[in-house]
Amino acid sequence: AEDNVVLEHLRHIRAAVDGLRDDMREVKSRLGILESQYANLSNRLDRLDGRVERIERRLDLTDA
Repeated sequence: AEDNVVLEHLRHIRAAVDGLRDDMREVKSRLGILESQYANLSNRLDRLDGRVERIERRLDLTDA
């Protein structure tokens, strides 16, 4: 009888761990998507920064 109780607890623990494992997989997937989007945005901002610098040079705009 006590063995059954222990086994039942172990089954619940396993189910909880499996659920957490699935949750972590989802979190990692979403984090990967966010990292990719951030890298893309960062590259776009770098290109815009370069373009603004060229425009400022052409217009002889300088920081005071």
